[in-house]
Amino acid sequence: QVRLVESGGGLVQAGGSLKLSCKTSGIILSVFWGSAMDWYRQAPGKQRELVATIDTDGVTNYADSVKGRFTISRDNAKRAAYLQMNALKPEDTALYYCHHQFYSDRWGQGTQVTVSS
Repeated sequence: QVRLVESGGGLVQAGGSLKLSCKTSGIILSVFWGSAMDWYRQAPGKQRELVATIDTDGVTNYADSVKGRFTISRDNAKRAAYLQMNALKPEDTALYYCHHQFYSDRWGQGTQVTVSS
């Protein structure tokens, strides 16, 4: 069974940093590294939005709102992905989810990030 488990969220003051982790299970290695991975977030009352993507060659893309502050990475051997978040702002407050594009309908529980002003 494919599972994605996010962790690393918490309460931080504006300007602070957090590193989110996404550990997967039930995915064979060739499938894991054969697809891009994403981080999404959903704030209360808002739609889920794409924050960052890393493809199979390590090429990354970011939403304009986080560009220059967030860094997505992946460790294929560990079947994991990460999101380093720096210079956090109150508007970054949301539930953060990782996503594997091959298993597009699978989502974890998310990890809550709360940034106080």
